[in-house]
Amino acid sequence: MNWGSLENFLAMGGYGLYVWGSYGVTLLCIAVELWALARRSRRAQPEQRA
Repeated sequence: MNWGSLENFLAMGGYGLYVWGSYGVTLLCIAVELWALARRSRRAQPEQRA
């Protein structure tokens, strides 16, 4: 794999939208999961103390 420029690398041979889109969706899912985990943890702490 040899790209001549950053533009060619980001285009990924015409599949850039799918490649970078899938990275974006994955990153969004991970961020939402981390947020939900932190929220559940904060809600569970008072129950653990009791």
